Amino acid sequence: MKIIQSVAALRAHLDGFRRPALVPTMGNLHEGHLALVRQAKPLGDVLVASIFVNRLQFLPHEDFDSYPRTLQADCDALQAAGCDVVFAPTEAELYPQPQTFKINPPSELTDLLEGHFRPGFFTGVCTVVMKLFACVQPRVAVFGQKDYQQLMVIRQMVQQFALPIEIVASPTLRAADGLALSSRNNYLSKKERLEAVQLSQALQTMARALQAGATDMARLEQEAMAALTARGWQPDYLCVRRRADLQAPAAAEVAALAQHAGLVVLGAAKLGKTRLIDNLEV
Repeated sequence: MKIIQSVAALRAHLDGFRRPALVPTMGNLHEGHLALVRQAKPLGDVLVASIFVNRLQFLPHEDFDSYPRTLQADCDALQAAGCDVVFAPTEAELYPQPQTFKINPPSELTDLLEGHFRPGFFTGVCTVVMKLFACVQPRVAVFGQKDYQQLMVIRQMVQQFALPIEIVASPTLRAADGLALSSRNNYLSKKERLEAVQLSQALQTMARALQAGATDMARLEQEAMAALTARGWQPDYLCVRRRADLQAPAAAEVAALAQHAGLVVLGAAKLGKTRLIDNLEV
C-alpha cells in the first residue's frame, strides 16, 4: 500500500489505472469505514482511501482542532483491509490558496435537517468532495448511508455535473446494541456510551409506529423528541421524511409510503458534548 500526500504524485501513480475506486474519509477510522473499503475493493482496479480533515465543513464552534488525527493507525487498518493507496494531503496541499470557488448545493435540499443546524456544512462537504474527485478521478466512490442527507446531496451533485462517477451507498454498520458506528462515539464517556443507543431505539420506535399505520407525524416526532429530552439529551430533530427528496410527507401519503419503502426517519441529538446522528429507512 502506498501513502501519498501530493496531488501530483497521486495523479502520476494512478495514471495507469482505468477504474479507480474512492472511499473519502476524515480519518480516525472505525470498522464502519473499513466496511466501505471492503465494499469498494472489488468495484475498481485500484482502491484509494483519502484521509483529510476538511476545515470547510466545520462551523467555528465545532471540533475541527480537536478532531482526532490518527494517521498511522488509520494506515495500518486500511492496509489490513486491502486498500491500495492512501491519499493523505496536508491542508496546504489540498488548499494551496484560499478556496474561494465553492460548490453551493440547492437550498431545498440543504437548508433542512443537518444543513439547518449546521449552516454551510454541505457547501464544505461538496467542495472538498469535488476536489477529491478532481484529484483521484474515480469511476466509483463509496459513501456511508449513516450520513443520509450527505449521500443524497453528493448523488445529485454528481448527476447535475455529469461526472462519470458511480456513487455507491454502504449500509450503516452498527455495534451489537444498535448504535451506529461513528468516529464521534470516541468522545462518549462509558455512561454516555451505554445511553447512546437510545437514539437508534427512538428511531426504531418511530419506524414501528409508521409500519403500524401512524399518520400523525407531528405527534410522532414530538413524542420522540420529548422522550430523549427526558433522558438528558438535547435533540436537534427526530423526523419522518420522504426518501425521494427529504421533504416532510403529507398526512394523506404517509401510509402508502410506509408500505412501499418510501420513508426514512432521521435523528440528530447531543448527548453531553457529543452530537450523534442516525437514520432508519422505513
